[in-house]
Amino acid sequence: MGHLLIVGYGFVGQAVAMLFREAGWEVSTLGRSEGNTIRADISDFDSLSQAVADSGIVPSHVLHCASAGGGGLEAYSKVYQEGAEHLCRLFPRAHILFTSSTSVYPQIDGSLVDESAETEKSRETALCLLAAEKVILSSKGTVMRLAGVYGNGRSYLLRRFLAGEARMEESGERILNHTHHHDAATATLFLCSLGDEIKGGIYNVCDSEPRSQRDTYLGLTGIFGGAVPASAPRNLHSKRGWSNKAVSNKKLCGMGWHPTYPDFLLAAREVAESLE
Repeated sequence: MGHLLIVGYGFVGQAVAMLFREAGWEVSTLGRSEGNTIRADISDFDSLSQAVADSGIVPSHVLHCASAGGGGLEAYSKVYQEGAEHLCRLFPRAHILFTSSTSVYPQIDGSLVDESAETEKSRETALCLLAAEKVILSSKGTVMRLAGVYGNGRSYLLRRFLAGEARMEESGERILNHTHHHDAATATLFLCSLGDEIKGGIYNVCDSEPRSQRDTYLGLTGIFGGAVPASAPRNLHSKRGWSNKAVSNKKLCGMGWHPTYPDFLLAAREVAESLE
């Protein structure tokens, strides 16, 4: 076992903390809000380094899952790239993991993409994530590219569907990729438990059944009733861009990890019950 420092105690961070504590790890958290073990801003190196020194914490592993929130490019750069640089400077002996995003894959042709897929044509926000990935990898850290995160109490798609507010983009051919927050946590624990042999790698963390929008909505109508949402134009104004690809998790699954929720539809009823 080891000592995990979670930087960014949000939806994923809380799931990771719970799982690691159950597994016998010591867990500390770092963030700007009260209640964190270390209260600090990851983008402010001077105050961050002082807060870390005052805490006396020497983690064996650090998970960077802080969020830029609703900020623009400057916030992305500060939280992700500069934040990664600060953590690598402060914890040179720790194994640092970074939760990136499958939004770095810009493909729009519905193709299957793995960790070797092209990312050069990504949007500016995704380029910030790629810059942070480069920092982590140069320090022999690990990058986890998460698809759209959902789970207990959270699913934008399912909430809108149940409220009758969902819209399907054109004919619904765009492929959706998901990551249950519990699977993000189990993947983190799996990668931390492997030891030094996985340092420096990139891993897609997502479910095993990418589905088109139409297939997803048809599945939801079969579970909950109702009608398939009406069509609407593509949303080309998303901060992370419009893409259409099926993300493969075969690399991580081939190493022995498997998602507890391999299909969004299998989790839909459980998640629906958790939505307020």
